[in-house]
Amino acid sequence: MIDDITIIWILLPFVVGFSIYLLPRWNRYFALAIAALSVVYSIGLLWSLEPFTLELLDSFGVTLMFDELSGYFILMNGLVTGAVLLYCFDKQKSPFFYTQLVILHGAVNATFCCADLISLYVALECIGIAAFLLITYSRSDRSLWVGLRYLFISNTAMLFYLIGAVLVYQASNSFAFSGLAVAPKEAIALIFLGLLTKGGIFVSGLWLPLTHGESETPVSALLSGVVVKAGVFPLARCALLVPELDPVVRLFGVGTALLGVGYAVFEKDTKRMLAFHTVSQLGFVLAAPAVGGFYALTHGLVKGALFLTAGQLSSRNFKVLREQSIPRAYWWVLVLACASISGLPFLAGYSSKILTMKNILPWQSFALNVAAVGTAISFAKFIFLPKKTDPSLKILPNFYGAIVLLLGGLFVTNSFYLEAYQPSNILKALVTIGIGWLAYGLIFQRITVKLPRVVEQFEHLVGVMSLVLTGLFWLVLA
Repeated sequence: MIDDITIIWILLPFVVGFSIYLLPRWNRYFALAIAALSVVYSIGLLWSLEPFTLELLDSFGVTLMFDELSGYFILMNGLVTGAVLLYCFDKQKSPFFYTQLVILHGAVNATFCCADLISLYVALECIGIAAFLLITYSRSDRSLWVGLRYLFISNTAMLFYLIGAVLVYQASNSFAFSGLAVAPKEAIALIFLGLLTKGGIFVSGLWLPLTHGESETPVSALLSGVVVKAGVFPLARCALLVPELDPVVRLFGVGTALLGVGYAVFEKDTKRMLAFHTVSQLGFVLAAPAVGGFYALTHGLVKGALFLTAGQLSSRNFKVLREQSIPRAYWWVLVLACASISGLPFLAGYSSKILTMKNILPWQSFALNVAAVGTAISFAKFIFLPKKTDPSLKILPNFYGAIVLLLGGLFVTNSFYLEAYQPSNILKALVTIGIGWLAYGLIFQRITVKLPRVVEQFEHLVGVMSLVLTGLFWLVLA
């Protein structure tokens, strides 16, 4: 029974997505129903104590795996997609937009269930096409360039990945993730390069800030909140199934956390700062793969709320926003979301950060604590913006609905790890945030550093991927 329900749930978004054109007046409602089904299914996974697998092709190792890790990622996808749909409810989006959004939602769900390389490849390619069509939805010259850039980098990464998958099959006669344990070293390096690039990890992910920053507001929220997790989830799964790969995944997690926050601290553009911080937070997910699902969930909720709210502000420049002040209604949303991701108690970001820190290794501790302070510095730029009351401001109900869903999710999911509420943990969180806010007020608010963007240029991105591949060969051989 559960097998049949699961197969129907996986296939339904694709069936509904392609059917939306037949009933365009109902496209928003169908899309919301699909997101709601994902939330219901994920809650069932989280409540179920026993993980289960579905073998689709026995002789090839094509397998779907469902467990607590999958449950957290699917719940994140359902909630963030639902919030984006509510945000777009009155914006006259075409059936084409909703079709791509639902297909993207289904493909992302599929990646969170895959335990084999070939199913994952198909799902990631579907994600790449749907994301490209959403990025270019406005059809402006800028969006077309950004979308084509994303598609080229994505396809190049998946070419490396596919070569690695074939090498794994040659070595183990199976596409299962577990085959990586006996695969040649070059296969692991190629597969990891593809996943690191798709997930926006370390320098392989420097395509991410421009793509997320220049997309439309709801698309940015989807990309940062959900889509990049499709590359991160398989890395966490591989680390759990093949313990020999765990140190490599953790190392990239630490490097990514520091790289992303280093850029975010000095960034003066709101959307680019959020995008760089997505890079950093993905590092926290990989730093402790066993509990990365909870962290991914809280990050997706926060980043969805932040991108949707930042899109309502009068400017993307922090300097301009400090001079003009922002409406109080938006300021409260920003404060709650930023407080959560900074680790303030009573919000899910605090619980997930404590759980992550409890599951890291000693050599990771110093770097991740530095990244946590950098997180507080970065989001102080939003928290300490001047605010004003604007009686003429009219906020549409659909925006409130999206924000209530996301911020409400932060309060509810905070109960998933109540063991975090110990005096020592609360004190450490408050001290970390206090140091970050103090450093922002005394130092970072007063300095202006223009970050170089040369490594983000299109002609350098593939070269950076080659350097990462070389580093991966060395790490795997070591």
